[in-house]
Amino acid sequence: MWVKLRRAYQVLFLSLFLFLLVVTSAGAIKGYPVGWFLWGDPLVALSTALASRTLAPHLLWSVPLVLVALVFGRFFCGWMCPMGVLHHVISYLSLKRKAVDRIAANQPRPAWQRVKYYVLVVMLGMAALGSTQVGLLDPIASTWRGLATVVVPAAANSGVAILQDERHFQFGWLIAAVFFGALALNLIWPRFYCRVLCPLGALLGLLSKFSLFRISRQEGACNLCKACVTDCAGAADPMGTCNTAECLMCMACLEACPKGAVTYSFLPGLGTHTTRVDLTRRRWVTAAAAGVVAVPLMRASDAGARPAPERIRPPGAVDEPEFLARCIKCSACMKVCPTGGLQPALLEAGLEGLWTPVLVPRVGHCEQGCTLCTQVCPTAALTPLTVGEKIGQPPAVDPVRLGSAAIDRGRCLPWANDTQCIVCEEVCPTSPKAIFFKEEQVRMRDGTQVLFKRPHVDLEKCIGCGICEARCPVFDRAAIRVSSVGETRSRSNRVILKGGKV
Repeated sequence: MWVKLRRAYQVLFLSLFLFLLVVTSAGAIKGYPVGWFLWGDPLVALSTALASRTLAPHLLWSVPLVLVALVFGRFFCGWMCPMGVLHHVISYLSLKRKAVDRIAANQPRPAWQRVKYYVLVVMLGMAALGSTQVGLLDPIASTWRGLATVVVPAAANSGVAILQDERHFQFGWLIAAVFFGALALNLIWPRFYCRVLCPLGALLGLLSKFSLFRISRQEGACNLCKACVTDCAGAADPMGTCNTAECLMCMACLEACPKGAVTYSFLPGLGTHTTRVDLTRRRWVTAAAAGVVAVPLMRASDAGARPAPERIRPPGAVDEPEFLARCIKCSACMKVCPTGGLQPALLEAGLEGLWTPVLVPRVGHCEQGCTLCTQVCPTAALTPLTVGEKIGQPPAVDPVRLGSAAIDRGRCLPWANDTQCIVCEEVCPTSPKAIFFKEEQVRMRDGTQVLFKRPHVDLEKCIGCGICEARCPVFDRAAIRVSSVGETRSRSNRVILKGGKV
């Protein structure tokens, strides 16, 4: 009964997760809590609160999951986690059918199972210094990122029209390698990710030390048949001293025990279960120190005070230090971008900014009337905007600027090739237009005089939306390109630092 009920819950929550993913693909996010899984992630709430010293209101939804762990243990891992469901399915399909082989595969390996606690503490240490990196391994963020930037685009590009238009993500192969690599590890050791790497599982494991309901074994009724170990999802050793912090509450041991010796009860005696996490105080401190040291090392490898021109953040992005303290690399903003211009960064924002969103105008511009990305961000790394606030309608003072456009005269058709072209000015969405012409008489090779309109950029009007770069007819590298300079969110990233308005 327990196993069937758990499978029903797993199907329910995975279906809900996929539904919310499809809703964002269709752009019909209004009225749907599309970030519900990310809002309810206590690791996201804890790490972003440590890094930014504030807590986004939506992240208060993580409190119920904390309470569930304090009452029922790692219920979320075994019953609700979409990443856990995927790993459970692959582990089940890859398990050998002989009971002796399954028992061997589900034996606890304490040295390996401690790794996830090191991962958790290192990431919290990094968060304490203002760098949120939990999204690299957090199961909810990882699943959303993997499905949004790898699986859904692959399906859409294959003709599944319900998902979204054809979409491509730069360096998607790297995200695919990490996502499918984590799934493939189940072929080596069942639920390897859940047992060894998952930082959220480690956090819930620590909380489950205080849980009110726990798995335990009645020694008098047990005949040591090892049936309870056969399908133990967490390698928690239910036949020995069951480790509450490792138990995923899959309840397989309860149904497998022929004697009814394994029970799930309220505060059982400590004789046949333990709440101990096998880490010394020195190891906790060392892991935390490693996280603290990692942040300045990462930042030392960055370009320094001068931001990369390609680091164009989405509209509503807070200033870069706070952005890196809040962004969990979930790719939710990339998923809803209607033009596909938001892409996962590789090194545009340094190693610390790996997989954070950047606008790549040559792929797609920022649509002037769109604020979808600001609506789905779960951690307020993107401040929610209305269209009016974005474009500068009253009472907004100025429009949101993502950067500034500049013309490459060596590639621009009117400048370099004496060929008439007015595309960039035609598509410019600002009023008055940020791109304007200066007319010049040009003497052609045959001696004739031709009047050319040569484009210029008014930096006070340009909002850095990138549509000019996206539509530039110069096929490979555009003759007009947007860089991050002049972005609204930064007081220092300016074309002119002193004595000017730009």
